[in-house]
Amino acid sequence: MQILLAIHIVSAVVFVGNMIISAFWKVRADRSGSTEAMANASRSLLWADIVFTVPGLVGLLVTGIWMVNLTGWERFQEPWLGISLVLLVLTAVIWAAGLLPLQLRMARLARLQSTNTTSDPAYRRSSKIWSMLGGIATLMPVVILFLMVLRPGA
Repeated sequence: MQILLAIHIVSAVVFVGNMIISAFWKVRADRSGSTEAMANASRSLLWADIVFTVPGLVGLLVTGIWMVNLTGWERFQEPWLGISLVLLVLTAVIWAAGLLPLQLRMARLARLQSTNTTSDPAYRRSSKIWSMLGGIATLMPVVILFLMVLRPGA
């Protein structure tokens, strides 16, 4: 059980950490005004999601469900755990249905505009939507972290 908990914690750090750091570098690239920096950041976001976000999410789900299986499924009746699972699933849905398609679009647009000196309005629109959805998708795992540590109602 201790090994599962350790893997669960490392998965959370990788998952949440990548979400926060990716947003930081993406915003910096966009604010620089450099189309080359925007193109690089867009490609890097996709790569970081493959290397960090997806394994972190899979690690969280697998170890979390495994630990609940070991301790009893009635644990999902504990509010902090049930809410955490719902928030994690919502985060995954926002990422898969919203953020990932936007990242693919931004990478394509940024690649096309990388030879220009000004950014494309379509890229800027996609980036604004990505920032809004990304903020929501990042806030939910932060709430989950608090719920996991504080375990209200347990």
